[in-house]
Amino acid sequence: MHNLRDVDVEIPLRALVGIAGLSGSGKSSLALGVLYAEGSRRYIEALSTYTRRRMAQAPRAAVDTVEHVPAALALRQRPGVPGVRSTFGTSSELLNVLRLMFSRLSSHLCPNGHRVPPTMDVAAEVAFTCPVCGAEVHPPSAEQLSFNSTGACPTCEGTGVVRTVDDTTLVPDPTKSLEAGAVAPWQMFGFNVQPDIAREFGVRTDVPWRDLTDGEREIVLAGPEEKKRITVTSKKGIHELDFTFRNARLTVTEELKRADTDKRLAKVSRFLTEGTCPDCRGTRLAPAARAPRIGEDNLADVTAMTLEEVLAWVPDVAETLPTDMRAMARSLADTLIGMAQRLIDLGLGYLALDRAGSTLSTGERQRAQLARAVRNRTTGVLYVLDEPSIGLHPANVDGLLGVMRDLLADGNSVVFVDHDVQILREADWLIEIGPGSGAEGGTVIAEAAPDALAQVPESLIAAFLTGEEPVVVRERVEPSIMFERGVIRLATAAIHTVHPLEVEFPLGRMIAVTGVSGSGKTTMVLESLVPAISSATSTPAQVRRLDAPDGITVRVVDATPIGINIRSTVATYSGVMDELRKAYASTDRARRDGLTASDFSYNTGSLACPRCGGAGEISLDVQFLPDVDIICPDCDGSRFAPAADDYRRDDISLPDLLRHTVREALDVTVDLSRVHKRLTALDDLGLGYLTLGEATPALSGGEAQRLKLVNQMHRDQTDSVFVLDEPSVGLHPLDVRTLLNVLQRLIDRSATVVVIEHDLDLIANADYVIDMGPGGGEDGGRIIATGTPVEIAGDSSSITGRYLAEHLGRDPR
Repeated sequence: MHNLRDVDVEIPLRALVGIAGLSGSGKSSLALGVLYAEGSRRYIEALSTYTRRRMAQAPRAAVDTVEHVPAALALRQRPGVPGVRSTFGTSSELLNVLRLMFSRLSSHLCPNGHRVPPTMDVAAEVAFTCPVCGAEVHPPSAEQLSFNSTGACPTCEGTGVVRTVDDTTLVPDPTKSLEAGAVAPWQMFGFNVQPDIAREFGVRTDVPWRDLTDGEREIVLAGPEEKKRITVTSKKGIHELDFTFRNARLTVTEELKRADTDKRLAKVSRFLTEGTCPDCRGTRLAPAARAPRIGEDNLADVTAMTLEEVLAWVPDVAETLPTDMRAMARSLADTLIGMAQRLIDLGLGYLALDRAGSTLSTGERQRAQLARAVRNRTTGVLYVLDEPSIGLHPANVDGLLGVMRDLLADGNSVVFVDHDVQILREADWLIEIGPGSGAEGGTVIAEAAPDALAQVPESLIAAFLTGEEPVVVRERVEPSIMFERGVIRLATAAIHTVHPLEVEFPLGRMIAVTGVSGSGKTTMVLESLVPAISSATSTPAQVRRLDAPDGITVRVVDATPIGINIRSTVATYSGVMDELRKAYASTDRARRDGLTASDFSYNTGSLACPRCGGAGEISLDVQFLPDVDIICPDCDGSRFAPAADDYRRDDISLPDLLRHTVREALDVTVDLSRVHKRLTALDDLGLGYLTLGEATPALSGGEAQRLKLVNQMHRDQTDSVFVLDEPSVGLHPLDVRTLLNVLQRLIDRSATVVVIEHDLDLIANADYVIDMGPGGGEDGGRIIATGTPVEIAGDSSSITGRYLAEHLGRDPR
């Protein structure tokens, strides 16, 4: 199964089981590719074929036997990005309770607009009348308060945003006349007769747009849908026909209605601008859904609160109601508090309930998903968690452990993949996969309780669990010379929940920006510093001042997957494929057969496998089951036709070479200097275990991040600032050391490296730390402490410093 081999392992049920190992060692293959895949598949196969056809199913694991596996649920490292209708309130299901509260506990409006005090008659579904005018009151149900149902704002249809036509895009070149194609949407969507119809309205079509009168332009942009008779010339002669005028704005809005594919939507979107709905002001709710009030607050007011503010608001609700309603109010309030407390424990108290789901980070989405899983109170289920510590400050790890223990208390089993030693120490049982990555991994090297793992000599994680491994592994800069290479000074106004800031970044150093989730790290670095440096003409509105050397550039290196399909490989992305194709095209036999470098492309060349088209795999339709992707039976995944094996260098064909790992390929490409140089850089980045033909979208976040740096390692970086957002995600402590070596090489070439981080190993090895907080949301947004890791560790006001002090105290040196 992937790189797993000879795995024979027993996993205790109803226990907290951790799976550790280097990046790419096979941890996720065991947890998700085998345990989750088999647990979910076996449950789903008990359902009818009709039901199965409509459910996403994991493929059958390539294993001999998996015995006694429970029905399984997975919380993946990268949950899907929610759609436009999702908010934090909907994904956490807190909004369901709030809607019920506002339906049952509110003061409602009668048909004549009089406010009727709260009454138990609403819950009892008894008809009641307005005490002012006597009209019968029909309070909305919880469903009628939903912006995904009848409670949606009619203008934005419950999305909170509206798309309007951007007039500045309709005529991109004002020097053109209408006859020459001045109106871009008419040209793009095939309405070429519109200028002729416009002429019937008295608009001059043979003069530049800029020379038209305001009246003529208004007709083109917003003229009436009237029929006009115009003369049309075709191959069959000259005809007089009636055509309806479609002005430029209407052309765009009508095409938007017909945009049923991403491609068509992208074409229309260039003429649109998106903004907050003017009618609901972004609340997504119709006026009727905003009318019910508890005290002075309506549903929109409460969903605009952060989770912590909602928790402060809820306990007082019952006291505002008649005595006979208080028991129901307290019951609903207790339900909401119980649900919210899980999310608070997981460090999400700073999020507002109306926050768009698509703007949540990966870690935030995963933790909301985890809290929901606990709330469902299942029993006998296997929960497989992939990197649950992503985006989690050490201060929130206890909350995560509490949630996992609650799953166990309900009679479930929990298997998690993680690298955070703080979490691994708390497992009941650990399974370590290794010893290396890729082809060098895939075997079980240790199985034991965490405190017994030190007795297994093969274990690579044991010394980190016991604290025997040193924490600091690079030479850090002394405080007295921290700023001798220069400084970037940034001053910002308040934005989001971040207060006005003034901060200094020492040049040529490794800087860690730290703080709990929601403390403002991303806002300060990615939304202020990065665009301020990048923009040559306009800086973000919140940036008051940026003092930086002339010519400085910034590069954000994130962990997003590389490429969107399997045709992007390590060889193509790193640039060695082009050189290899040239090398194979220059062999004697290739020259004799008249082949060029293009023939050796697995995407478009004559030697590409005709069965899979160079993809290396094919998709099979298996009727009542989901499509199954299998390795191409003709090329066995090599992507090439058999004829490609006839062309060899040192008795190795190009398909064979692509099966080599980077490290193996180094030995056979010594004579190809450019290839050898790139492969050496990949090996230095700790990616020597990857095969050249490995598809880049399948790489882990950490692998993708390092691969993006491969072309930067040999350049002078004097004026470069590299920004990495949580580069430690998915990295074993030994991989973190490899990453530190990579970052050190950039610094040795005079780069400035800024990392947004929670990992204590990475923070401890930084030259300079900027700690934000003290909390998240409204409780954060300030710079709490700056200085060396040792100085931060000694600062009593820093939450990060508290954990950093403990971590540095473990250093055996």
